[in-house]
Amino acid sequence: MARLEEIAKTIRSKNAGVNQITFDIIFPDAASYRRVVASGAITRESVARLYGIEPSRISDFVTFDPANAIKFTIYRSRPSGSPGDWDILGCQHYGPLMDVEVP
Repeated sequence: MARLEEIAKTIRSKNAGVNQITFDIIFPDAASYRRVVASGAITRESVARLYGIEPSRISDFVTFDPANAIKFTIYRSRPSGSPGDWDILGCQHYGPLMDVEVP
């Protein structure tokens, strides 16, 4: 087993408008990318469990072979910059992905 942070080149999150946060997981090569995709460690369902959200809060989930990347976007629980929003830029949400175990 390896943690996702040991396999991926880039793991990030960022603002995707007032109501969404987007996540990118980019791999250094096709073999690493295929390993993670084939393992099922990162899926719409696993992301929902990891973040404690309903799968319906994930607006998009894409595996993009040409870029060796996985991208998904979630709806925020509250609008960006509104009272109680602790990360207006959405750049601190990627943390839980780092420790995902990949067989």
